[in-house]
Amino acid sequence: MEDRQKLTRYAWLSIATAVFTIILKATAYWLTGSVGLLSDALESGVNLATAVFALLILTIAARPPDEEHAYGHSKAEYFAGGVEGGLIMAAALIIAVMAVPRLIHPQPLEQLGLGLVVSVVAAAANGLTAFILLRAGRHYRSLTLTADGRHLLTDVWTTGGVLLGLAVVAFTGWLRLDALIALAVAAQITYTGFGLLREAVNGLMDVILPEEEVAEITAVLDSFVERGILYHALRTRQSGAQRFASVHIQVPGDWSVQQGHSLMEEIEEALHGRLAPITIITHLEPLEDPVSWEDIPLNREFG
Repeated sequence: MEDRQKLTRYAWLSIATAVFTIILKATAYWLTGSVGLLSDALESGVNLATAVFALLILTIAARPPDEEHAYGHSKAEYFAGGVEGGLIMAAALIIAVMAVPRLIHPQPLEQLGLGLVVSVVAAAANGLTAFILLRAGRHYRSLTLTADGRHLLTDVWTTGGVLLGLAVVAFTGWLRLDALIALAVAAQITYTGFGLLREAVNGLMDVILPEEEVAEITAVLDSFVERGILYHALRTRQSGAQRFASVHIQVPGDWSVQQGHSLMEEIEEALHGRLAPITIITHLEPLEDPVSWEDIPLNREFG
C-alpha cells in the first residue's frame, strides 16, 4: 500500500509538465497564429485537467480497505481513465470547431521558425514525462498513470504532425493545410479518448483478466490435477492494480479437512507467486458427490 501512495509524485510530475507545455504552446500560437498550434495547446490544457484529476484519484485509490470498502479503493482508477477519455473527446470537438472557419477562410502565419522551436521543446518535455509515466504504470499496474502516459505520448505525436505540417506550409504557402492539420489532430485524439473510455468501462464491468494471465492461472491449476484433483468454475476480474480469481477445487471425498486445507494453501501460494497482487477465493468440493458437478455452469471461461 505504501508503494501505491507514492504514485502521487508521478501525478505532480504530470501537472508540472502540463503547465510548462501550456505556456510554451500558447506562446507558439501567439507568435504564429497557427490554429494547428492552438489545437496542440488545447490538448495540453486537457493534460493539465486530467493530471489534477489523476492526483485526486491516485490519492483515493491508495487508501486501505475499510468497513465500507472491504476490497479497497483501487477501482477509483477507472474513473480517471473515463474522465480523461471524455475530456480528450471534448477537446477534439473544440479543435474541430475552431479549425473549420480557418479551412474556409485561411489566415497568414507569422514567425513560424520561432514558434516551431518552442513547440519542439514542449514535445520533448511531454515525451520524457510520458516515458516515465508509462514505465511507472506498467510497474505498479496503474490505469491512471498508464492513461496519462498514453495521452502525453499522443500529444508528442500530435505536436510532431503539427510541426511537419507547418513546415510544409512555410515552404509551399498552402495556408489551408494548417486547418487540415488541426482537424487531423482532432480525429487522432478522438480515437485515443475512445480507447481510454472503453478501457475504463471494461474495468468497471469486471471483464476477465487478460488472456495471458488467465493462462498463467490455468497452468498452475493444471499442475495440481496430476495429484488427483479437478477444478472448474474459474472466474477472474481486475480492480485497478488488484487481480481477483475464484475457483472450485474437487478432491477425493475421503480426504481430511486438513488435507484439503493444505492443498488450498499450496494452490493459493503458487498463484501468488505467478501473479501477485492477486486475491484468490477457493471452494472445496468432493469429487464423488454429484452436487459438486451441478455448479459447473458457473464457469464463464472454460468448459
